[in-house]
Amino acid sequence: MDNAFKQALQAGRTQIGLWASFADPYPLEIVAGAGFDWLLIDGEHGPNDLRTVLAQLQAVSAYPAHPVVRLPIGDPVLVKQYLDIGANTLLIPVVESGEQAAELVRATRYPPQGFRGVATARASRWGGVPDYFKRANDQVCLLLQVETVKGLDALDAILAVPGVDGVFIGPSDLAASLGHLGNPGHPDVVNAVESAIARIVQAGKAAGILTADNVLAQSYIERGVTFCAVGVDTIMLARSARALARKFKPDLPEDAAPVRGATY
Repeated sequence: MDNAFKQALQAGRTQIGLWASFADPYPLEIVAGAGFDWLLIDGEHGPNDLRTVLAQLQAVSAYPAHPVVRLPIGDPVLVKQYLDIGANTLLIPVVESGEQAAELVRATRYPPQGFRGVATARASRWGGVPDYFKRANDQVCLLLQVETVKGLDALDAILAVPGVDGVFIGPSDLAASLGHLGNPGHPDVVNAVESAIARIVQAGKAAGILTADNVLAQSYIERGVTFCAVGVDTIMLARSARALARKFKPDLPEDAAPVRGATY
């Protein structure tokens, strides 16, 4: 039950990931064998629920890629359910205060460190993992998403909360919050992202981001980002399909140029 992804982040080893948005185990299994260190199962913007995420966790378990599950919201009840089905690395969107961060940490921990409900479930292999309840707290990896001006203002307080393993910066939502909707490449947004990364690294936490711009991804890694997603599976398929169709139907419109810094 050791969380190798958490251990890698603690050791400062860069983890390259892919956003998995199909909400189905079959395509997830395809990308699970591609060589990525981690895969983001998206329950916020993808059409996922508890059962579809469970099926995807089962599909990816045969591969070395580590599943990170993004919840739709930081609800302690959902946190409990997703931990129980075996998701031991969670990404929680729209975190905007140290108090909220502390509450989420407590939601992921059994008493006395927190208030996670105790049950024998898939996470413990229905009682088959020795000392699961004693070890589970230390194996949870909690990643919090900061993507608003309010969240940036509270970043230092969020980073100061014990049990927060990393902070993920969302440039597209941050751009909207800064008044630059659809323009994550705006200098104000770029400066805010780079400043946030520096503060996260300085605090000794793992910094994360998603960008399909390979040059920008490498730049973020050089600035200290240790969990970086470099693509989105649905976008990859859509663009490849349109490109193939255009080879035989040249009258089809070209794709719009990617927006620098966009996270889709």
